[in-house]
Amino acid sequence: MTTSRILPPIHIHPILIIFIIISFVTGTFLQLFIILSIVLFHELGHYGAGKFFKWRIKGIMLWIFGGVMDTDEHGNRPFHEDIIVTVAGPLQHLFIYLFLFIDSLGQIQLISTPIWDMIFLYNTLILLFNLLPIWPLDGGKLAFFILAKYSPFRKAYDRILILSMLACILILIFKFVFFPFHMGVFLIIVFLLKENKEEWDKRYYVFLRFLLKRYQGDASVQKVSPISVLPDTPLMNIFEKFYKNRKHPIYVSYSNRSRTFFDENDCLRVYFHDKQVHIKAGDLKKHLV
Repeated sequence: MTTSRILPPIHIHPILIIFIIISFVTGTFLQLFIILSIVLFHELGHYGAGKFFKWRIKGIMLWIFGGVMDTDEHGNRPFHEDIIVTVAGPLQHLFIYLFLFIDSLGQIQLISTPIWDMIFLYNTLILLFNLLPIWPLDGGKLAFFILAKYSPFRKAYDRILILSMLACILILIFKFVFFPFHMGVFLIIVFLLKENKEEWDKRYYVFLRFLLKRYQGDASVQKVSPISVLPDTPLMNIFEKFYKNRKHPIYVSYSNRSRTFFDENDCLRVYFHDKQVHIKAGDLKKHLV
């Protein structure tokens, strides 16, 4: 018998454990506790929305610069679900502001003024930081979903990583010019730049995972968009034209003006099941007979 989990598994990154120990030694545990509480509340917003849409969620990882909800969804959920689940995190910060506002109206405040100010400051900083258009922050994810709505998945993913790395570099330049002694900002942006570089190195495997989910029938379809290609078009080049949330009938156009139709699932089966990774569109028919 299985029971529905109310809260996800919550994991703490090993580096964060070191910072927790340091915070005890340096007397800054209260500040770190407030930051982690806000981050966890933020991630639980993502989790609640994801559970509402029955996403497969593995857990939440807390690390020194924030948190991340680990899911088994790989770019094939409906556009509105992606947007709602992503926005649900930043939305939690508005509830924190509301709580602080209500507390400030009472004759007897539940939170002392120094802690109130600290919560307000960290809540604002974390909210603004998460809205930066840098992958994998919420602002970067929203930018990616918009790009993926109007361009093929692989192109959209490449573009958001490039834009994210450029944004990180610009922030670092701005930081060294105007705030040369703020090491915290430097470490956070360098960490994000490193994350995006690693994502860039494995972007091909992210794309294959996106295709594999489609092959397994685990993809939302909201629109049908035919793709027309020439016989000498490699199979992977066809896949690079695939959009998120769209079904793609494949038409191979020959020089004699004839055309052959293939379902995208047939093309994916030839690639994943038959292992014909270098096949061209004109040779598909003999592999499907």
